[in-house]
Amino acid sequence: MQKATQIARTGMVVSGLLGALKIGVGLVGHSAAVTADGFESAADVFTSGMVLVGMKIAARPPDENHPYGHGKAEPLAATLVSLALFAAAVTIAIESMHEIRTPHSTPAAWTLIVLVGVVLVKEGLFRYVIQVGHSVQSTAVKTDAWHHRADAITSALAFVGISVAIIGGKGWESADDWAALLASGIIIFNAYHLIQPAVLELVDSTPGTSLHEDVRIIAGVVPGVLALEKCFVRKMGFDYYVDLHVVVHREMPVWRGHEIAHAVKDALRSAHPQIADVLVHIEPADA
Repeated sequence: MQKATQIARTGMVVSGLLGALKIGVGLVGHSAAVTADGFESAADVFTSGMVLVGMKIAARPPDENHPYGHGKAEPLAATLVSLALFAAAVTIAIESMHEIRTPHSTPAAWTLIVLVGVVLVKEGLFRYVIQVGHSVQSTAVKTDAWHHRADAITSALAFVGISVAIIGGKGWESADDWAALLASGIIIFNAYHLIQPAVLELVDSTPGTSLHEDVRIIAGVVPGVLALEKCFVRKMGFDYYVDLHVVVHREMPVWRGHEIAHAVKDALRSAHPQIADVLVHIEPADA
């Protein structure tokens, strides 16, 4: 959790500095693509802030009003980040179409040097953040990572567009605007795929088959367990919750069934520390 929040803070600082740099470079170097890319980077400060707030809320312990904790704040933050990505893409698309119809001068060649540095920084930040996101199983952190890659993509396409405008000369001034328009389409495509896992987590969808199958295997080999009737797994922020219907011998005493239920819970939490709680319902076997 501490590493994830540190990553979010780092993303806010880097995005803020790069955003200010690109906006200044775009205005001075007469590049609408770089200016629009700068505003997209500036928006990353806001989205990384949402991720930071979401993770802090999700890490709060359960209370009287939230007996299952505050984990839903984490995928909610990821959803808001994805929506912000949609909004940034639409804004870039509208601005690009306006610039395409408006005659303007060819962007300055020195803007290419800045864009190369931006792409390297943002791609490096993406790789680091996505690694942390996978290690802590955070949907919000992984979504924030792809926000950084989207920034790298728009900067790379701006580089291509400006290069075409410079090489093509007169009549090719709007090449960087077309590049920005293409980048907005790529960002929308990424945002669509990013919002899906966040929404699925919000509606308690099963978080993949690997953990679900592992839960069934571990619970099934606990002594006294004859079979599993039902097995449900859901993700709540950084934790997982499991509901099981365990079949035992119908003549078994209540105290023994209680012991088996605790043994199943201990086995699952020992194998997977990210499982916060296991609810076991004991079912008697058919005669």
